[in-house]
Amino acid sequence: MIRLILVALFLILYLLLGIPVLGAEWLIAKKHPHAAAISQLRIVQWAFRCILFLAGTKLTVIGEEHVPKDTAVLYIGNHRSFFDIVITYSRCPGLTGYVAKNSIQKVPLLSLWMKRLYCLFLNRDDMKEGLKMILTGIEQIKNGISICIFPEGTRGRGPDETEMLPFKEGSMKMASKTGCAIIPMAITGSADIFESHFPWIRSAHVTLQYGEPIDPKELSKDDQKHLGSYTQQIILTMLTQQQAR
Repeated sequence: MIRLILVALFLILYLLLGIPVLGAEWLIAKKHPHAAAISQLRIVQWAFRCILFLAGTKLTVIGEEHVPKDTAVLYIGNHRSFFDIVITYSRCPGLTGYVAKNSIQKVPLLSLWMKRLYCLFLNRDDMKEGLKMILTGIEQIKNGISICIFPEGTRGRGPDETEMLPFKEGSMKMASKTGCAIIPMAITGSADIFESHFPWIRSAHVTLQYGEPIDPKELSKDDQKHLGSYTQQIILTMLTQQQAR
């Protein structure tokens, strides 16, 4: 219960005290947009690391050397917890936008921070809007901004962490249309922070593993056509290896 209260208080204070920060960053962005974007990225990463500390999360990272630091990529991961975003975003070396549910736009201060950080909002009930979101993501990658997607579309809730919903292929077009590398991410233990004993937050050990970059152009035509399934199999292999340790 103490951890839940600490995390909740931190979030509330961060969002409230962050209002003047957003104003200052907006002014900086008028003349130095890239510097403002990087500054906002580091501020949020600091906040996420604080949240992980308050939650008592012990994080093991494997394969971080596979993540390019000088080029945009498409991060693809399995999804078990709200904390997956906190964990993975705190490790991004450069500007990265996340794909989130459209309903989050209704959360005033949170949605403002997300928009500043190039996040994209997906309306699952509107195919036209979904295509527009993918096209925006393609443009952002071309402009050097990485994108992170959890292509199951929702959080997995089964007891077996290797069980995943089918990856949605549409979002993979961001890689196939730009030629950027796909960085597969396998996350285990994140549901033990919150979802496994909702509504409490408890100390947990989480493993985040990055796989080797996938170059869509080097794959067979069949694998290029089913890029989501191909990437999911790689993530499944990493999850299985983690369970065997």
